[in-house]
Amino acid sequence: MLTRLAAAGLALLVALVLLAGAAGAGITAIGTGSGSGGGSAVSDGVPAASPAAATEIPLDYLALYQQAAATCPGLEWTVLAGIGSVGSDHGRSSAPGVSSGANAAGAQGPMQFLAATFAAYDHPVAADPAPTPRVGATVPSPYRPADAVYAAARYLCASGAAGGRNVAGAIFAYNHADWYVRDVLARAATYTAPGPSSPTPTASPPGTAGPPGTPGAAVSALPGRAAGLAVGYAQAQLGTPYLWGGGTPAGFDCSGLAQAAYHAAGLELPRTAQQQYDAGPRLPAAAPIEAGDLVFFGSPTSVTHVGIVAADNQMIDAPHTGAVVRVESYQWDDYLGATRPTG
Repeated sequence: MLTRLAAAGLALLVALVLLAGAAGAGITAIGTGSGSGGGSAVSDGVPAASPAAATEIPLDYLALYQQAAATCPGLEWTVLAGIGSVGSDHGRSSAPGVSSGANAAGAQGPMQFLAATFAAYDHPVAADPAPTPRVGATVPSPYRPADAVYAAARYLCASGAAGGRNVAGAIFAYNHADWYVRDVLARAATYTAPGPSSPTPTASPPGTAGPPGTPGAAVSALPGRAAGLAVGYAQAQLGTPYLWGGGTPAGFDCSGLAQAAYHAAGLELPRTAQQQYDAGPRLPAAAPIEAGDLVFFGSPTSVTHVGIVAADNQMIDAPHTGAVVRVESYQWDDYLGATRPTG
């Protein structure tokens, strides 16, 4: 179990100091473009790095995040990058414990491990036969980037990230703090390169209930927008149990999920579905629906449900007791309207 990261330690991330020791020799970044600047096409199924990732993440760390994530199918490399960013600015922080020693809570290295936890995941485990890249017979160290990043991937995989089953829960296991989960997912969302342009909007088939059938823009096509971060956070909660009044990765109700998703994106929404609908701003009835929009059901004075639009007439929502956060159509008979949260 990893410790909470001290807020004071995070504040020191502005100081950039190169971490002693680099990744294994011969490791090169994958999923990035040639030359300087922005992201590139996907390589061997690995999501390409966004311009933000190419600018912010050192190449040796970018390669490690991508290669280590590949040992756990379903774990996106951007999650490891989000953890590395929050914990140590990818090894460049001068905060206590990053390059030597430990912080006040005992965390060590660029991925902020407790010594006992690192010892349990610094080598291949049953679910991960791939060895950590290492030159010579060196002793594993939480301060060595390759050792730390591969151990983090193994820990997340063992904590629920395998198969993408419960990535948010795995991050929460890594550090028991809701703010930490939100920060990691928000940063991870900025590291995925923009995808192709969205298809031209098309109308819903005649007689279909609900709003105009406009395919929503893909999350990756919304760089810099709160909507993209909110949808990315909601996607990471898929499979989380419904919990009446819930607003954390331990469980969500419909409005709690919407509120938490936009909180992760830097926007504060009211708590209940009725309040969120009333807060607006509401979209005109014929306006195209985009990813990140909130869709509501019921009546103007009795809103019964809210979902977060993902794409192609689909929403992510926490539907009811006994269900889990899931993707489903928002073409419901009691569709009320949509809002587009803004700062």
